[in-house]
Amino acid sequence: MKIAIIGTGYVGLTTGICLAEMGHDVLCMDIDQKKIENLRQGKIPIYEPGLEELLASNNLTFSTNIQEAIEFGEVIFSAVGTPMGQDHKADLKYVKAVAKSFCEHANEYKVFVNKSTVPVGTAEMCRTIIQEQTDQEFDIVSNPEFLREGTAVDDTLHPDRIVLGTDSEKAKEKLIELYEKNKDKILFTDIKSAEIIKYASNAFLATKISYINEMANFCEKAGGNIHDVAKGMGLDSRIGSKFLRAGIGYGGSCFPKDVQAFIETGKEHGHNFEIIQATEEVNRKQKSLLFHKLRKHISDLNGKTIALLGLSFKPHTDDMREAPSLTIAKLLAEEGAKIQAYDPASKHPLNNCASAEEAAQNADALLLITEWPEFQELDWSKIASSMNTPLLLDGRNFLKNPPPEFTYESIGK
Repeated sequence: MKIAIIGTGYVGLTTGICLAEMGHDVLCMDIDQKKIENLRQGKIPIYEPGLEELLASNNLTFSTNIQEAIEFGEVIFSAVGTPMGQDHKADLKYVKAVAKSFCEHANEYKVFVNKSTVPVGTAEMCRTIIQEQTDQEFDIVSNPEFLREGTAVDDTLHPDRIVLGTDSEKAKEKLIELYEKNKDKILFTDIKSAEIIKYASNAFLATKISYINEMANFCEKAGGNIHDVAKGMGLDSRIGSKFLRAGIGYGGSCFPKDVQAFIETGKEHGHNFEIIQATEEVNRKQKSLLFHKLRKHISDLNGKTIALLGLSFKPHTDDMREAPSLTIAKLLAEEGAKIQAYDPASKHPLNNCASAEEAAQNADALLLITEWPEFQELDWSKIASSMNTPLLLDGRNFLKNPPPEFTYESIGK
C-alpha cells in the first residue's frame, strides 16, 4: 500500500520507517529541507534505538513537496506537531494546514489519518475544512500513537493495541490492509472515543506516577520504605507494578503537554478534571524535590559545584522537553551554584562533561537525575574519592546497592 506521512518529527518518522519495514511504500514529507536532505543521507535527527538501522529500506522515500506526498498516498498520515500554546491548549495550526493541503491536492479517494495527539473534536474540524474545499471522496480516521521514547520501534512493529476511530466501512477495510500484520491488535471505535483514549491513557499513567510520588513523600515523613510499598501495591493484579517507581516526576513530550491539554479540553466541555489537575500539581512540585533535599545538606549553594548525572527526561532518549533536570538546574543557577553535568545522549548545552567521572570531579554533591543503565556500572568508589564531599542524592531510586563511600539519600526512604 502507498502511504504518505506528513511531518517527520518523532511520531511521523518512526511511523513512516516502521511502515516501510512492514512492506508498504512510504513517502515521508516535511517542510524542513535540511532534515529531509539528512534523512536521504541516512542521518536520523532523533536519538531512538533501532531506528537508524531501518532507514535504508528500499520502500522509503523523502520529500519536501506536500502535493507530491498527498497525490502519492492512498492513506495520508497527519503527524505534525501539536505544541502546547500559552493557554495550555494544543495548538492545531499545523493540523489545520495539513487538512487544507489535503483538500487542495487529493486527486482520488483517500483516507486522512490523524496520528498527532489532538483534543476531541479535531477530526470533525478537519472533515469540515476538507469538505468546504473539495468534492473529492475521502474518509477521516483517528489513529492515536502510543509510542514510548526509547522503545518506539518495537512499539510500532509489535504494538499492544492499535486504536482506529472511524465511521466508514471503506476506511476500515483500508486500515485493516495497512495493519495486516497486527490486525489482531486493532480496536475500532467511533472517532471521538479514539481521540479521548490517547489523552485518557496518558493522564492515567501520569496520575499513577504522581500517586506513587505522593506515597514516597509520605513514607519519608511516616517512616515507611517506598520500595516495599510500591512492591506490595504492584503485586495486586488490579494495580500492576508499572509506573510505580518513585522519583522526581515525569517529563518528555507527551505527559506534561497531554495532561495540561486534557485539563483545558475538559474546561471547554464544562468539566473540571480534579484528579488530573492534582496529578499535574504534584508533578510540578516533585521536579524540585531533589533540590530541596540538597539544601538540607548544603544550606548555602553559592559557589558550590554540583554534579548532575543524566539530563534527558528518561533513559534511551535525548529528549529534554519538560525534563526535571531543567527545573533543578534553574534552581541551582539561581543559588549561584556551578553545574557539571553528563548525559550519554542529550545535546543540551547543560551537558558540559564528557563522562560521569568528569562531572563528579571536585563536586560538592552529585545528583542522579536520569536512570541510564550504565550508571549502575560506575566505579563509585573512585567517583567518591574525586569529590570534595561524597554526597549522592538518587532522584530515581535507581542504585541497587548504594555505595558506602557516600552519604546517600533517595526518594521515599
